[in-house]
Amino acid sequence: MESQKSYLDSLKSELEDTLALGGIDRADFDVMFVVGGHGPMQDLAVDPDIGRLMVDILRDQDKILAAVCHGPASFLSAHDTDGSWLFAGRRLTAFSNEEETQATFAGNAPWLLEDRLRLAGALYEAEPAWTPHTVTDGNLVTGQQNYSAQATADAVMEALQARAPA
Repeated sequence: MESQKSYLDSLKSELEDTLALGGIDRADFDVMFVVGGHGPMQDLAVDPDIGRLMVDILRDQDKILAAVCHGPASFLSAHDTDGSWLFAGRRLTAFSNEEETQATFAGNAPWLLEDRLRLAGALYEAEPAWTPHTVTDGNLVTGQQNYSAQATADAVMEALQARAPA
């Protein structure tokens, strides 16, 4: 725990001076990892800056795009120049309708993430509710819910190691 505090303290200036999404250059990063919570459903699902960044990242096979839980809601804002949704036909997972219902949020949500991803054209995959589950499709790595966070991070690390020069 103390080593984590020391590590975060060493990054204090970077953490206090975050970048706006529109100011991020994908060349500066190997991985984009979008975490969950309902925030991505409200903000990132309609943010054009994150959508453009995702387009750039997914086109570069040396980069990895990852998201867990409600993080894949951010994918809804990513479209190619012809207007087609970037994730149509891609295998992925995210917080399921069953999990949303069991967590008692479904009745208050403006839309359900699983439904929206399927309707948009994603090849949505899920395991039974609350089961850790990760899907990797090329340079896209997704995790079903909070219990999948570690497995998703592990899959990202494996993908990075596979891309590392020998």
